[in-house]
Amino acid sequence: MASLARIPLAPRRIAIVRALMLGDLLCAVPALRAFRRGFPDAEITLVGLEWARELAPRFSYLVDDVVALPGFPGLPETPPDLDALGHFLARMRARGFDLAVQLHGSGRVTNRLTAMLGAPRVAAFVEPGAAVPDPELSLSWPETGHEIHRLLALPRALGLPDSGDELELPLADGDRAAVEGVAPGLERGRYACIHPGARSAAPWPAERFAAVAERLEARGLRIVLTGSAGEAEATGAVAATLGGRALDLAGRTSLGALGALVEGAAVTVSNDTGVSHVAAAVRAPSVVVVTTSDPDRWAPLDRELHRVVVRPDAPEPVARQAESLLEDAGALVA
Repeated sequence: MASLARIPLAPRRIAIVRALMLGDLLCAVPALRAFRRGFPDAEITLVGLEWARELAPRFSYLVDDVVALPGFPGLPETPPDLDALGHFLARMRARGFDLAVQLHGSGRVTNRLTAMLGAPRVAAFVEPGAAVPDPELSLSWPETGHEIHRLLALPRALGLPDSGDELELPLADGDRAAVEGVAPGLERGRYACIHPGARSAAPWPAERFAAVAERLEARGLRIVLTGSAGEAEATGAVAATLGGRALDLAGRTSLGALGALVEGAAVTVSNDTGVSHVAAAVRAPSVVVVTTSDPDRWAPLDRELHRVVVRPDAPEPVARQAESLLEDAGALVA
C-alpha cells in the first residue's frame, strides 16, 4: 500500500466529507474510527447530508458534530442550493479547520468541495490525471475492494492507527423502548424483518419477498416489514400478500428503532441497501439480495452471518439461506 507524508502537526479542527446515505456512511465508520484514534484531541466535524444530523449524538465518540451540506454541483444526493452553499462555505471557512479530509469517494466532484472548506491541508483520494489538492496527502482512489477497505486506505496511508474494519451502530435503551412503542409485545428472536424497499432502480420484486416471508412465517416467526415512508408501497404489497398478518412499520421507525428491530430479529431479509449495513453494524443475521450492485464492494464482510444471494430469479435460494441461518442459531425450526 502507498504511504503518504505524515500530517506534520496534530490538527485541532478536522472536517471530513462523506455526504451520502445510510449504508454509505456506515461503511465509513472504520475510517472515522482511525481518524479519531489518530487525533484523539481534535474537534472532528462530519460534512454530510441533512439526515445525518440524527447520527451526531449516536457517534459522538467519533465526530463532534455533523453539518448538513446544502448540495453541491455534480452531487446527485440532493439538489444544490447555490445561495445556501455560499453561506455554508463561508461558515465552514470561519471555523478555521486545520485539515480537511475527502472520504466521499474518488474525488471527481468532492475534492473541489473539500478544498473550498478553507483548510491549509487536504487529505483526499484522487483519480488518475485529476487535479491533486495536496500532493503530500493525496492517494489514488482504489478501483477494487470493499468500500470499507477503500476508505480505510487513506488513514492507513497517512500512518494513522488501525482499529479494524468492523461497522458500528450504537443502540440505547430508548431505541428498544421505541420499538415497544410501535410494536408492543414483539418478542426478541421470534420475528423476522423483511425489508423489500431499496434505492436501487431494480429492487427484487415484492412478491418474492412475500414468498420468503411466508416460508419464515411457517416456521413460527412473526413477519415485521421495515422501510422508510417512501418504501410503503413495497411493504404494502408484501403485507397484502400475507393477508394482514404482517406488522408493517414502514415510515414508523427512527434509525435507532430500526437498528433495535434488526438487532432483535431472528433474521433480516433485504435488498442490498442501507438496512443490510445496519444488520452488519449490530451483528444480526441477515440475507442480502443483490440485484444490480457489486457485492464485492457493498455486501457485508462477514459472509457467514450475512448470506449474500446474487440476482436470484426465484424466492427459493433466498428462503433457503434464511432457513439455514435459523438452523445455525437453533431458532424456531419447524
